[in-house]
Amino acid sequence: MPAAALPAAPARRRTARAVTGAVVATVGAYVALALATGAGGAPPPPAPPAAYRPPVEAPVVVRAFAPPPRPWLPGHRGVDVAAAAGAPVLAPADGVVTFAGRVVDRGVVTVLHPDGRRSSLEPVSATVAVGQAVLAGDALGVVAGSPHGTEGGPGVHWGVREGDVYVDPWDLLPGRGPVVLLEAPAG
Repeated sequence: MPAAALPAAPARRRTARAVTGAVVATVGAYVALALATGAGGAPPPPAPPAAYRPPVEAPVVVRAFAPPPRPWLPGHRGVDVAAAAGAPVLAPADGVVTFAGRVVDRGVVTVLHPDGRRSSLEPVSATVAVGQAVLAGDALGVVAGSPHGTEGGPGVHWGVREGDVYVDPWDLLPGRGPVVLLEAPAG
């Protein structure tokens, strides 16, 4: 019978190593979680509020935010700001560029801000790259000569999402009162 007892010892050692490995991995995960959430398991402090600014100099809103009554219905999920073709398009707040490329027939730049919101601007000929950090007011590119532009002519569409919900970008600007729409110049 001693011959049968010999193979059992290596199996027990393998089982003990597997259990030890699982315990170490679990403890490591808890330590990483504790370090990420702070002392005592408290959640990390919220990100500071982002300081937003318009995406162009001397902005004039030509079409206001008009969300649809249901997410799948038509609506206007941002603001259109008048701007000449070739005018600089500026980062509305600090963040990291998460997209800079074409969507269908126009250039789009998306910036993820520290507060978790995402700004998307179009039509833009981007001068930034994905992964690039930007500060509020940094140039992202220029207004592209898109045949679409905005409803009132050349300009920039600025949309902001919190998760998958669009919010009014104009509400994020400090000291802004209600939006007053101006008649687009004939042209």
